Amino acid sequence: MLLPGLRNPSLARRLVLLALVWSLAALVLTGVVLAVLFERAALQGVDQTLSDLTVNLVAGSTVDPSDERQVFAPPLTDERAERAYSGRYWEIAEPTPDGKLHPLARSYSLFDSVLGTPPDLVAKLKANPGRHISYQTEGPNNEPLRARAQQYQLQGRKAPVIFLAAEDQSSVNRDVRGFVTATAWLFILLGAGLVAAIFVQVRVGLRPLFNLRNEVAGLRRGQSQRLTGVYPSELTPLAEELNALVAHNQQVVERQRTHVGNLAHALKTPISVMIAEAGQRPGPLAEVVSRQADAMQKQVDHHLRRARAAARSQGSGERTSVAEVLDELSRTLGRIYRDKGIEIDWDADEALYFLGERQDLLEIAGNAIENACKWGKAKVRVRAEEASPERFRLLVDDDGPGLPAARHAEVLQRGARLDETAPGSGLGLSIIDELARAYGGSLALSQSSLGGLRVEAVLPRAGV
Repeated sequence: MLLPGLRNPSLARRLVLLALVWSLAALVLTGVVLAVLFERAALQGVDQTLSDLTVNLVAGSTVDPSDERQVFAPPLTDERAERAYSGRYWEIAEPTPDGKLHPLARSYSLFDSVLGTPPDLVAKLKANPGRHISYQTEGPNNEPLRARAQQYQLQGRKAPVIFLAAEDQSSVNRDVRGFVTATAWLFILLGAGLVAAIFVQVRVGLRPLFNLRNEVAGLRRGQSQRLTGVYPSELTPLAEELNALVAHNQQVVERQRTHVGNLAHALKTPISVMIAEAGQRPGPLAEVVSRQADAMQKQVDHHLRRARAAARSQGSGERTSVAEVLDELSRTLGRIYRDKGIEIDWDADEALYFLGERQDLLEIAGNAIENACKWGKAKVRVRAEEASPERFRLLVDDDGPGLPAARHAEVLQRGARLDETAPGSGLGLSIIDELARAYGGSLALSQSSLGGLRVEAVLPRAGV
């Protein structure tokens, strides 16, 4: 089962986490090995001191000629062994038949105590005569002792003798704890440095990939037509394939535009001929032909317009200034509705761009503003504002009679009219709706704060 952070992470997070796991595991393992080696080295120093002590005991010990059980230890210059419970002890003993030790001589530091031994010590020494065996035990004051034992055959004595030496291990344990603590803090600092280094390394190493992502996003938002960055050899083929894909899509869009244009020309000419012929031959049949041909013309215009918008929305993305289009429409429609006294108040950020062709934005905004001018009494308000990093909102309000909410869906149907007595084809709002949908946007109708109808179109936004 994957870690929660590895189920669907970013590539940078995946690399950082994996490197962090291996680095921390290596640091912990190294710290443990160093602590073990340090403790072993410290204990080897103690063992060497104890070995020297037992060697001196062996070299200087003598046996009483009249009683071989009497063993005399040599005079030693070790002052610690002459102080009671000083932490350094020695003892000379003989093994008993039951596997225990019977003391023959001991250091003054033991006072009235004897050195503790493991149950199998006699058997091990018998199996390894002359060899030192180390073990852990407790001293007279319950202090931890490092002890070392050796079995030796003294001259003039038939039974072997066991020489033992021990030293307080508390100082060694303190040194080991100090070393482990210092090493732990050092490795913590080293680990923190490694984490920072890994993060920087991953961010720097993956920077070309982040740049490629940003370029692709800019390509989608219409900020550029192709990838132009210089990338490492591992990413160059990907960048080239993306450029090839963009070029292919542009070719497909151009072919679609050509086909749409050819279709428009092929259909409009026969329909225009039918309308002209019907106009030259008055009569009931001519009226039917003229009316139906006019309906056909509108349907052809509608579907060709929708096809062109769909083709454009799939292209590389053209940038159209929203402010320039609104300014142009406001001046044009202001002159058209001058006699009605309509005031058009518009506002849009200069940095706001429509991700699409200018003609489509003119048609969307033009139909919305013209509809507001047609039904408004004195004022039309137009606002273009950011809705998200990838969308902007076009709001058109009028102070006309408004529209009941129950009829909002009805007027978005092709050919639907707010008022049959008013001029127009009833396609304005339908055109806005279908063009907005073709660009992946939406259209909504609501009550305006001016008292009339609000038309709200959400459209794709081009990056700055």
